[in-house]
Amino acid sequence: MLHLQGPKMLQMLEQALKKSLPESLKVYGTVFHMNQGNPFKLKALVDQWPDFNTVVIRPQEQDMTDDFDFYTNTYQLYSKDLKQCQKFLGISEVINWKQHLQIQSSQSSLDEIIQNLATTKSFEVKRTQCILYMMPRTVQRLIPSLLDTKNLSPESGKPKAINEEMFKYSSLDITHAALVNKIWQFGGNERSQRFIERCIQTFPTICLLGPDGTPVSWSLMDQTGEIRMGGTIPEYRKLGLISHVLYSYVQNLDKLNFPLYNHTARTNKIIQKLHHNLQYNPLPCDWNQWNCVPL
Repeated sequence: MLHLQGPKMLQMLEQALKKSLPESLKVYGTVFHMNQGNPFKLKALVDQWPDFNTVVIRPQEQDMTDDFDFYTNTYQLYSKDLKQCQKFLGISEVINWKQHLQIQSSQSSLDEIIQNLATTKSFEVKRTQCILYMMPRTVQRLIPSLLDTKNLSPESGKPKAINEEMFKYSSLDITHAALVNKIWQFGGNERSQRFIERCIQTFPTICLLGPDGTPVSWSLMDQTGEIRMGGTIPEYRKLGLISHVLYSYVQNLDKLNFPLYNHTARTNKIIQKLHHNLQYNPLPCDWNQWNCVPL
């Protein structure tokens, strides 16, 4: 096991992962932001260097003090050698299997390995599998072979105008975390709220303020660079506000050359239609998350 430190190694890792997109996306997005100052103070572990087979991104040990905090105890995983991957993940310095944790990856093929580890390491695992999308300009920049250019134009996906007297663009602040947490599918508890607060404090955010000056629709991103936790309060749904939020958010983040992507549940046809209207590209790989609980 090697801990990659210093800008040169991390930049080499980013370039290597870029060649394996889209399967490496969750790890690539995380390493990209590690190279932008590493605001979440994450660490990159590989089985060997420079010709690595498996890379795991994880928090520093001193940040993982709550054994029940799924949100902090999150690992991003990519492997080119599934046979060697299981052995590497079994090392206690790589993953602390005694904690409640989650693993995220764009590789569905890792499911068998994690299920095998569940038996040998004695934990219960629940997998969530979703559709993974990438925004057109990111596809054009990183994986141009996947870009569907037939209907792409400078105005691609632009929503119709909204009432600018009623809704004003702004950004979220930490006082809005409870509202985001209430709406977020994977949230609704104290630990998720702390995670949301950290994301709001660390990364760019966007929201629409309603007539009373509080957020009615919003979006933000996590430590992997994925656009997540978006939502609209119930009384303002079906107005298309989230389309405006996502469109403006992507426009702003594109200027920073961020790798932009997100996911949605296979059963969520409304958000899938929204992504289609915004001309987001569905990727040939999935968004995967494994929640692991020690027995």
